[in-house]
Amino acid sequence: TMFAVALASLAFQGPMARPTGSSSVSMMAKSKAIPFLEAPKNLEGWAGDTGFDPLGFSAISMPWMREAELKHGRVAMLA
Repeated sequence: TMFAVALASLAFQGPMARPTGSSSVSMMAKSKAIPFLEAPKNLEGWAGDTGFDPLGFSAISMPWMREAELKHGRVAMLA
């Protein structure tokens, strides 16, 4: 019964006050394509940027990756 009295007194308290001040935790932007992963920074500004890079290929030089994609696409069209 003592426990019930303690719980009853907690039920009538107002909401707890939130601590004031700014938090030092910075959150990265989440990917639109995969919401539980962070959005890759190297994809910003490129066509079709929805944040889909689960294997981390955007860590490599993006102009080099673009050139390789064009080359492989042209070779595939010849085949």
